[in-house]
Amino acid sequence: MRLISICPSNTELLHYLGLTSSLVGVDDFSDWPKEVANLPKLGPDLNINMEKLEALEPDLVLASLSVPGMERNIQELEVRSIPHVVLNPQSLEDIASDLLLVGELTNSSSKANEVVSSMREIIHTYRQLATASKDRPTLYWEWWPKPIFTPGKVNWLTEVSDLAGAVNIFSDKDVASYQTEWIEIVDKNPDAICMIWVGVKESKMNPNHVMKRENAETINAVQNSRIFVLEESLYCRPSPRLILGLQKLAFLLHPTSFPAYTGKDPLLT
Repeated sequence: MRLISICPSNTELLHYLGLTSSLVGVDDFSDWPKEVANLPKLGPDLNINMEKLEALEPDLVLASLSVPGMERNIQELEVRSIPHVVLNPQSLEDIASDLLLVGELTNSSSKANEVVSSMREIIHTYRQLATASKDRPTLYWEWWPKPIFTPGKVNWLTEVSDLAGAVNIFSDKDVASYQTEWIEIVDKNPDAICMIWVGVKESKMNPNHVMKRENAETINAVQNSRIFVLEESLYCRPSPRLILGLQKLAFLLHPTSFPAYTGKDPLLT
């Protein structure tokens, strides 16, 4: 089966189903697993070269609505009658459902069921540990610094925060992505700050970017050196890799009550 993914999270999802070898093309931003580096690149996820995509004669294209503007890709796929499926997960359970759906479409249901079973088992374990945790630090997730964007209630990172025994300070905002001002973060006084600038490598981020802002020194996270520069790839893409991100975050926040973080993906066996 000839598969194409035009979104990094979908490329990753296919890898968990053991289908990376079936990929014949990906978007420019797909960078994991490393095996996709040599595949034909079809352009950035908001500007896919549909002529090039169509020439690859895919049996199925995995499209997405995870970023505003991706609707154009889907419209073009429909106009050209190219077989495709559209994924738009907002939660870990949505990701599990997408695994099962794509498994059905690619004759990989057995593998999908296996991965989903492991995923749900881990989520259950972490939910129990989080419920038992007496300490629930508040988190500020920084997706982008200027203007400031951060996840709201309708986002997987609020769920990941909960499962890691913490609370997203903007979990009361009934949106997926919330634009705010620095003064609001200062007022909410988070216990920890997680820097995950979208599309930016960790080497380009530095806690000093936050510490030099006005009144930053009054925030608990700054006073206690709890500013974490985290991998954008483990937190900003709605794929099964979020489970690895959850394990890392939980251990960072609760090193004595959550399992040690090894960096080994529990869903890849």
